[in-house]
Amino acid sequence: MRIGALEAGGTKMVCAVGREDGTILEQMSIPTTTPEETIPKIISYFKEKDICALGVAAFGPVDVNPRSDTYGYILDTPKLAWRHKDLLGELKKELPVPMGLDTDVNGSCLGEMTYGCAKGLDSVIYLTIGTGIGVGVGINGKPLHGMLHPEGGHVLLTRHKDDPEGGICPYHKNCFEGLACGPSIEARWGKKAVELAGRAEVWELESFYIAQALVDFIMILSPRKIILGGGVMHQEQLFPLIRTKVKELLGGYLNTRELADMDSYIVPASLHDDQGIMGCIKLGLDALAQA
Repeated sequence: MRIGALEAGGTKMVCAVGREDGTILEQMSIPTTTPEETIPKIISYFKEKDICALGVAAFGPVDVNPRSDTYGYILDTPKLAWRHKDLLGELKKELPVPMGLDTDVNGSCLGEMTYGCAKGLDSVIYLTIGTGIGVGVGINGKPLHGMLHPEGGHVLLTRHKDDPEGGICPYHKNCFEGLACGPSIEARWGKKAVELAGRAEVWELESFYIAQALVDFIMILSPRKIILGGGVMHQEQLFPLIRTKVKELLGGYLNTRELADMDSYIVPASLHDDQGIMGCIKLGLDALAQA
């Protein structure tokens, strides 16, 4: 069985074909330009692949409610060319297969729950910290939605006393994304994260913000595991700093088996940056099962 997978990102569209066990048979990337340029290239790729379903994990906000009139639309995205674009509808016009849709970060969370380090767990959080910050939540094996979908990158944080300028988010001065995403690091320190690997003060501040957000998520969602992915988290020195600060911020209030083993509780993504594509495979499989 060949399942199509589309990880629709704001910078690139990763198109792939995989199998039920998560094996990726092939993949390619298409730059995300305008819908008029990009969508026909996606359709052309999948038309030739003999797929029996397609899973789509899209940048957002995106309407993931199948009962909504705008299901499958990209909503009020900063990428103006894609605002209110019917992405799923355009794909369905040309690709007559069952399709499943979710957010890009929910897709990554689903990939880890199905094939990765969160397999078998009834509650998990996946964060991607890179150009932006996204939070995917998995409950009882399914991505959490609600009135739209989680936007955990925009929870409000307390600013560090040595960080007077605040964040770069145009909507919120002190939200998680604005204070801790990759562009925020670059705006604050004048260099990209990868160029600041040896600057301890950079990662002390970054871990302060990440840990603060994680404690909020722990208190509200009580996950059994927290997975951190995205480009910023390639700075592996962050993990011990975050774990230490989370423990300090919890202040001994919660005592669980999971929190007693922080090295296994707050962990890196486990699927070699393919968790998004593998989540799309699962979305496609679920759509096929419901067809």
